Amino acid sequence: MLCPICQDTNSRVLESRSAESGKSIRRRRECMNCQHRFTTYERIEFLTITIIKRDGKKESFDKSKLLRGIIRSCEKTGIEVSQLEAFVNQIEVELQGKCQREITSAEIGEIVLSKLSGISEVAYIRFASVYRKFQGIRDFVDTLNHLQNQKENLEFTATVPQNSEISLQQDVINV
Repeated sequence: MLCPICQDTNSRVLESRSAESGKSIRRRRECMNCQHRFTTYERIEFLTITIIKRDGKKESFDKSKLLRGIIRSCEKTGIEVSQLEAFVNQIEVELQGKCQREITSAEIGEIVLSKLSGISEVAYIRFASVYRKFQGIRDFVDTLNHLQNQKENLEFTATVPQNSEISLQQDVINV
């Protein structure tokens, strides 16, 4: 490691510890030549993800841009920014887990919507209206109906006992 003062490459590590919630290692070093102490960080290098936009243009994945869009859709919903930052971190981890260098903006939008539906219906509708480029009230109604159907399906599967089909069939046979 180069000393920032004398540019000597000979240094020793005085202290190492985990930083950034385990995402990096912080090291205190001392230059063997000039005795200057400095700090270095060792981080995992993530795969660079390129986003393919609707018009075919490509740009690097920008976590802060995604966060801004999600914050905007969650305004006045009571969701803390720290929760949204964690939310975006989860999305980034999911994207990294796909091990794809290129991903479409549509895929990212669908991931965001699937996660937003469990957090806030209002944020879901707001994000969907921008992401899907709603043209009128019909688009809102269709999306609201879709969201309502999803919610009803989840509630139905949560309340129906798993053995209900078997018991219904047994009742029919006994009659």
